[in-house]
Amino acid sequence: MGVLTAAELNFLVFRYLQESGFIHAAFTLGYEAGIHKGGIDGNAVPPGALITIVQKGLQYIELEANTEENDEEIEKDFALLEPIEIITKDVEELQQLVKKRKRERSQTDREKDRGKEKERNEEHEWRPGGERERDRHDKEKEQVREKDKSEKDREHEKEKEKEKQHTERIDKIKHDEDSLAGGGPTPMDVSVTAQEISSTDVTVLEGHSSEVFACAWSPTGSLLASGSGDSTARIWTIPDGPCGSNMQSSPLGVHVLKHFKGRTNEKSKDVTTLDWNGEGTLLATGSYDGQARIWSRDGELKQTLFKHKGPIFSLKWNKKGDYLLSGSVDKTAIVWDTKTWECKQQFEFHSAPTLDVDWRNNNSFATCSTDSMIYVCKIGEQRPVKSFIGHQSEVNAIKWDPTGSLLASCSDDGTAKIWSMKQDKCVFDFKEHTKEIYTIRWSPTGPGTNNPNQQLLLASASFDSTIKLWEVEQGRLLYSLAGHRQPVYSVAFSPDGEYLASGSLDQCLHIWSVKEGRILKTYRGTGGIFEVCWNKEGSKIAACFSNNTVCVMDFRM
Repeated sequence: MGVLTAAELNFLVFRYLQESGFIHAAFTLGYEAGIHKGGIDGNAVPPGALITIVQKGLQYIELEANTEENDEEIEKDFALLEPIEIITKDVEELQQLVKKRKRERSQTDREKDRGKEKERNEEHEWRPGGERERDRHDKEKEQVREKDKSEKDREHEKEKEKEKQHTERIDKIKHDEDSLAGGGPTPMDVSVTAQEISSTDVTVLEGHSSEVFACAWSPTGSLLASGSGDSTARIWTIPDGPCGSNMQSSPLGVHVLKHFKGRTNEKSKDVTTLDWNGEGTLLATGSYDGQARIWSRDGELKQTLFKHKGPIFSLKWNKKGDYLLSGSVDKTAIVWDTKTWECKQQFEFHSAPTLDVDWRNNNSFATCSTDSMIYVCKIGEQRPVKSFIGHQSEVNAIKWDPTGSLLASCSDDGTAKIWSMKQDKCVFDFKEHTKEIYTIRWSPTGPGTNNPNQQLLLASASFDSTIKLWEVEQGRLLYSLAGHRQPVYSVAFSPDGEYLASGSLDQCLHIWSVKEGRILKTYRGTGGIFEVCWNKEGSKIAACFSNNTVCVMDFRM
């Protein structure tokens, strides 16, 4: 039987992590294992290959355990099947193959036995009682075999009964989990409670040749940027009129921002993050190759920033636009001076990859990492001005509230926390999620916003399939939004703070009423959703998908 190499196994795990939506883990593994240097053609590996191999392996073990007859005579290096057969054939075909090869092996064994029998007969011809001894020995052997077979049958029946009970238990647990999703009643039936957005009312932007991980509207005008695993970002011009499938027929303005030279798109150039400056004149993109690139709104490459030694996961302009902040797998954060495009300061405080960065004001910011730590840093200071300790696992995202006084964080430990510069311990510790929390967003409401009379809220999106809305003055759970069936990767408040869009691996984009905590509209796509975002007017929503597309739809109530 052929051997699966370490490089092949790494690639399968990398693809599994990507397909399951564990983007940070996939990037880290890809970087450390040098996946892009392995020479493996990703197009030749089918989706779900790792799961298929594990399942086929289980089937193979089952076949091995349930071989009939003469089990004791089968050699210990049971190798009737090749890896490619295990991957590509179903269990019935494998069983036929095993039977055929067993017949062939049995025939060979019988020929060997006949040769041995002949030798024994010749030997017994001069030994008295030799024939009777052999008959008795064969009879005893046959009795032992029958006894073993009946015991095996009984064991097999017991195993089947155990398996049946186990399956019933699992089904019950799954049912209970579904019922308890979000700590409340069964998730609402979206088709009944929400208006379905028809595919004819959605503009599908096609052109990327791999998953689209990030999307962002320009703060001025009707430009939409998208970043993909195909080593490109794109800037799309979205007309002001209504969205719809008829728009696909008319050519949309699009600029392709290539992150590679030549004709081949290298995996190491995946576009991982992007952000517009406040004026909407420049787009910054972060890439798997550790470089940040600055582009004009016309798609012209203005600057390439070299200094990070690993993939960039987060990239943010400050409000004034004179500094750009980047966080990388190399454990550091860098502030770039946008007048000279030189590194203003590199911050090396974390002991593991930096996952997110966020500006507090024009010269101070926060960083978080897989090392469970959060640091507040200031340009010119050589040490963190504040360290927040409390999370028990990697911190996935951090966000300052609109006034820059409260910092929200979320983690793989299943908690979201709110911190204040006035104290070391967290102000609130939200523990209602049952799985990892992937992202958080503040509402554009309360002091310092365009909606000062509405209360400030925090939304958290989790792998437990729920979104939770928190009222932060009292630190209480306002709503648990249970409409998705798979991990939720992105949430975004509308500019007026009245609506929340959410995107999930279940291929659904939901638009919720923040006031009522219910789904108003739903769009069902054909791929997992990595990010959702609103345009500045709150009239259009964009979502980027794992099936290489970006979808844009109108929002009117």
